[in-house]
Amino acid sequence: MHVGCSILKVLSSLLMRKLTKSERTVIERLIFPESFDVIMEETEMQYGELRDDLMNLVNYRFVEVVNNDEYDDSKMSFYDSDNIKDFSFRATKTGLKSLNQSDA
Repeated sequence: MHVGCSILKVLSSLLMRKLTKSERTVIERLIFPESFDVIMEETEMQYGELRDDLMNLVNYRFVEVVNNDEYDDSKMSFYDSDNIKDFSFRATKTGLKSLNQSDA
C-alpha cells in the first residue's frame, strides 16, 4: 500500500505542470462559470490563443466545461471544440490549486 501511495504522488507531480502566464490569466477568471465571450473580453486574448489555452486547461482537468444555462451550471461530459464559443467554463479544484502552486 505504501508503494502505491508513492507511485500516485509521483504520477500526480508529473501531471501537475506549470501554467503559462495566459493560462493563469484564464483560470483566475473562472472561479465562477463564464462564457467564452466573457472570458475573451476580460482577458483581452485573441480567439485562437484563448481557444488553445482553454482546450489545454480542459485536457489537463484544470478547467471544466459547464452548461450555458444560468440555472444549471453542471459539468458537461463532452464539448465541441470546433464551436468552443458556444460553451461556458469553470476552474476545477485542481485548477485553483495550480494557481497556488505557481505562486510558490
